Amino acid sequence: MQRAPREISTNRLTLRRPVGGDRSLWVRVHRDPSLHAFAPWTMAVSDEAAEAGFGDCLDRWRRTGFDHAVVEESSTRSGIGVGGLRRGTDDSGHEVLALTYRLTPSAHDRGLATEATRAWAAHAVEWLPDLPLVMSGRERDERAMRTALAAGLERVGTVDDAPPGEAASTLLQAPSVQAHDRFDEQTRESLLDLWCAVNDAGGAVGFLPGASRTQVARTLSVHEEGMADGGTTAVLLRGSGGRVVGAGFWVTDRNPMLGHTRTAYRVMTLPEHRGRNLGRLLMAAMHRVAREQGVEVAVLDVRSGLGTTRFYEGCGYVEVGRLPGVIRVAAGDDRDSVVMARRLDDRPMVADGRA
Repeated sequence: MQRAPREISTNRLTLRRPVGGDRSLWVRVHRDPSLHAFAPWTMAVSDEAAEAGFGDCLDRWRRTGFDHAVVEESSTRSGIGVGGLRRGTDDSGHEVLALTYRLTPSAHDRGLATEATRAWAAHAVEWLPDLPLVMSGRERDERAMRTALAAGLERVGTVDDAPPGEAASTLLQAPSVQAHDRFDEQTRESLLDLWCAVNDAGGAVGFLPGASRTQVARTLSVHEEGMADGGTTAVLLRGSGGRVVGAGFWVTDRNPMLGHTRTAYRVMTLPEHRGRNLGRLLMAAMHRVAREQGVEVAVLDVRSGLGTTRFYEGCGYVEVGRLPGVIRVAAGDDRDSVVMARRLDDRPMVADGRA
């Protein structure tokens, strides 16, 4: 199995494994009362206690390959905080992946916490142990709540992580990932709800706005036939209550020489949650499932004019071909079919150059 990356790059940040030289940053963050204003009991009681926590973090990196990271601004390589993903347990003793962060005051109100948490959430879904991804926070910390929601998590309850006399924290959780080779009726109806909502919002998933549920159901039946014969895998994101909030299909080419590839179809997320990282979480889930099936190359088609090529470029895809004007959206409105691909292994996407 391919090893998870030890460093994550975003537009403005580098999220990397700590090294010995990061000790002072770690202590400063964990001893700054302003960064623990909503939960003062979480601040390290002394510099020595903070240093001990730093040593524990380094040890967990050595043992598991992930833990809390240093947050750097890529342009300056200056550390502006710490955060990331750590294995833990919930109130019932079940294992979870807990996402936390602390950024220094100079990084506040610039959208950097959102940028980091969105990247960590996608990284967890794609690469880390298949455990519930959770965050907790104080409801009165409105900035932290907005950050968690923007990363793709939703409120699911409370967690008793505060001292006596303090209100319980809000618990937020990311959608769960499921791979399906068949649907039960409840799942099928929830997926149809999602698909019709995406159609009516103008999403490029096979229909124009206003397509009937019956039309969509017929197309879904075709995918289900492919699932039954083993050539199609459905990947779903499920939110609270089991609602399908994201979906896509991997389809295997019948040509055996292309057996190491998969093509993505009907990639869609809940329109009412746009801007909340669901698209990136869905692609992370699809990549996870594809790697587990031994897939090396992922391919997808994108309709031009929607700006979605930029999103897929952010997921590692590159344009490898384009059919000009083959998609007729309306009279006088012909769009290109843009073919994009990325490798899911360690090899670069490079043409062999032969005619």
